[in-house]
Amino acid sequence: MHLYEVIKRPVLTEKTQRATSLRRRQYTFEVDGRANKALVKQAVETIYRVRVEAVNIANMPAKAVRRWGRRRVVRIPAWKKAVVTLAEGERIPELEVLEG
Repeated sequence: MHLYEVIKRPVLTEKTQRATSLRRRQYTFEVDGRANKALVKQAVETIYRVRVEAVNIANMPAKAVRRWGRRRVVRIPAWKKAVVTLAEGERIPELEVLEG
């Protein structure tokens, strides 16, 4: 698998934005289902040119969610999430949303 296929997209929610503060230095990504910690670390270091300290991976289960009215149920497929902790002093400015 090519390194640019490992990371699908960054996960930008309120909770993940709090984790990107300089104190915690954690960024969250949706990754390919076949990816492991070593591949994710190598991909983040190559794409964003930073040093990665740790990688945690979680498999997020599929869900059925109500949307567009009372009875409309949509199935959200399962996906894999990686939380990447960067080394001291490292950051990814492209993924930091301005508050305010």
